[in-house]
Amino acid sequence: MHFVQRVMAARRSSRTIFPWLFSAALCLLPVAHAADEESDAAEVPAAEAPAADDALTVESVPSAVPVDDIRKFAEVFDRIKKTYVEEVDDATLLNSAIRGMLSGLDPHSAYLEPSAFESLQESTTGEFGGLGIEVGMEDGFIKVITPIDDTPAQKAGVEAGDLIIKLDDKSVKGMTLDQAVDAMRGPPGSEVTLTIVRDGEEGPLEIAVERAVISVNSVKRMLLGGGVGYIRITQFQAQTGSDFTKAVQRLKKALGDDNELKGLVLDLRNNPGGVLQAAVEVSDALLEDGLIVYTDGRIRSSKLRFNATPGDILEGVPVVVLINGGSASASEIVAGALQDNRRAIILGTDTFGKGSVQTVLQLDDTHGLKLTTARYYTPSGRSIQALGIEPDILVNRAKVTELQSSPIFKEADLAGHLVNGGSKKGKGSVMSEEDIKVASEMISKDFQLREGLNVLRGLSILK
Repeated sequence: MHFVQRVMAARRSSRTIFPWLFSAALCLLPVAHAADEESDAAEVPAAEAPAADDALTVESVPSAVPVDDIRKFAEVFDRIKKTYVEEVDDATLLNSAIRGMLSGLDPHSAYLEPSAFESLQESTTGEFGGLGIEVGMEDGFIKVITPIDDTPAQKAGVEAGDLIIKLDDKSVKGMTLDQAVDAMRGPPGSEVTLTIVRDGEEGPLEIAVERAVISVNSVKRMLLGGGVGYIRITQFQAQTGSDFTKAVQRLKKALGDDNELKGLVLDLRNNPGGVLQAAVEVSDALLEDGLIVYTDGRIRSSKLRFNATPGDILEGVPVVVLINGGSASASEIVAGALQDNRRAIILGTDTFGKGSVQTVLQLDDTHGLKLTTARYYTPSGRSIQALGIEPDILVNRAKVTELQSSPIFKEADLAGHLVNGGSKKGKGSVMSEEDIKVASEMISKDFQLREGLNVLRGLSILK
């Protein structure tokens, strides 16, 4: 990179620049391949450490540098340098060219400049400043993949699928994703107004969101009553696998020795994904054996297989997994693994459909590439890229209003009815009145959760 910048600084004509670019490209090719070994452990854990030669092997590398295309690039570079309305320095042009090259591949590949490196680290550790939304690009605008639970964006009413068209008074059209994310960040306590377009609304909505330090607890748990537990994973971070195991153990402990866990609702709705290894660990915790996920790409180090180890922490207790259009990436790995291994019933709506794996290739101390290097496949060989996981039971979001029934006379209302002489008192609830109230309110407002709970109760009865 330094070699190319030094050559460009000479401001040679396109014909003079071309041989230098050609030589620079030849020098850079080995560097690009060597960088394949620097994969981000948070994105692609090494199930099997490949040999050094394996990591450099690409199945279909072009046999020669595309001379005509490099000549064209040199010509465009020279024209911009000489005729653009304002003077542009070499570093700006080259960085723009790199960003454009990466953005033209797919929505998840990107050039990581210093701020992007910092953001990547924050997202995997679970603490960062901003609004608390996972976003992507769509038609030049910012699309909300999902708001993260208990963050300013979620509390302000931002929803998955919202299209952000303005940040305060600035249109996002023409911004890169990194520029838009930077604009949404700021000092805690400051405010930004999002102008969004939402399906079903006649016109744009303006939502004011106050920035805050986002500290995400990725695993939440509670009892729903009747021996059924509820665990929600908001995103997959480095510690999510161990936190999930602890959450199951605490649910069992809360029930006490006289009661057993009869079912588990695992809520992955609006979970944007995260660390692949965490998804593997959560799946492994619920499986006795079998394949969890495998990845396949052009380099050998991207050909990985992850298998479950013996030991189901629920010992076969029925599981219902809730998914929706905001469930992406690592969430889809878990749902696909449990579905293909027939370990859980998947309930809700189709997932987002991100079936690719990104690897971070470090260029220097402050810059790198986040590059899509593989697709992942569920145990049965399904690629869910752009398709998503289809639920076993389709349940859309809905609002349910319970109707007041007219008074009905029962046997107990008749004069002189016989007294039941064989009644026995059941076991008292292990939940406090406050916990029962919170669980009841949550179930009453969440139709998909209610349906999942009904399925689990039915399975428990049959068992």
